[in-house]
Amino acid sequence: MLPGNHGVLVQGLTGREGAFHAIQMMSYGTKIKAGVTPGKGGTSFENIPVYDTVKEAIKAHPEISCSVVFVPARYANDAILEAVDGGIKWIVAIPEGIPLKDALYLVNYARLKGSKILGPNSPGFIVPGSMKVGIMPSDAFVPGRIGLVSRSGTLTYEVANALKKKGLGISVAIGVGGDAIVGVSLLEAIEIMELDERTEVIVMLGEIGGTMEEEVAIAKSAGALKKPIVAYIAGMAAPQGKRMGHAGAILTEFGGSAQEKVKLLKSAGINTSESPMTIPDQVMKLI
Repeated sequence: MLPGNHGVLVQGLTGREGAFHAIQMMSYGTKIKAGVTPGKGGTSFENIPVYDTVKEAIKAHPEISCSVVFVPARYANDAILEAVDGGIKWIVAIPEGIPLKDALYLVNYARLKGSKILGPNSPGFIVPGSMKVGIMPSDAFVPGRIGLVSRSGTLTYEVANALKKKGLGISVAIGVGGDAIVGVSLLEAIEIMELDERTEVIVMLGEIGGTMEEEVAIAKSAGALKKPIVAYIAGMAAPQGKRMGHAGAILTEFGGSAQEKVKLLKSAGINTSESPMTIPDQVMKLI
């Protein structure tokens, strides 16, 4: 399950992005207990104590269960490793541009240590009306019964807003990240929503490239996923071998096309949408 709203650590709190989004998170109700900026230990920001290291922050605030990383990509590797070694179970990695070899090491190291990395290149997660960790714009989300999982931050906000206009709300929204290597997969995020009593229908926003959507289809075919799913795959017109915005959205001659993904999802009994804007109508049929 996602971490509860007990205590969040912001790595890079005093930087421009960290400071801005920390204020947004706190105003939404997220309990930020501490920040980490090397060299600024002993100071504070908006009454949040700042520490030099994650270890010091955890020692002073053992209730922390989640960290959100607003450190530039060139320093993010060390920041994420520090969070894992500090025993933090959920690490939301916001930075884009972490090298693939570093991301692969980080994801596997975290798994060995019993931690989960959401991202890299993730907008975070939000439980509307309760807490948000990351950069999702809260005004796009209202509480409801729809679980939303996505590889695209922008598409997440657009679909959440479209659902809101139809009178539908979100139970939880999780952005797994747009890079080729991410920690929490679409399937793992959906499995979280399967266990969430508030969630009745799941919306999955996928992309070309990779195999995460195929993993969901296989799990659905095997009967492992019980709740109805509405899926949309971005990149229907993408040519092979061309990157389409995200590092993870690249086609190869071996597959990963939107057409192939849609075909497999349909065969698994998953509802598919040709446009993000038709998702709300499909969801309303399943509520």
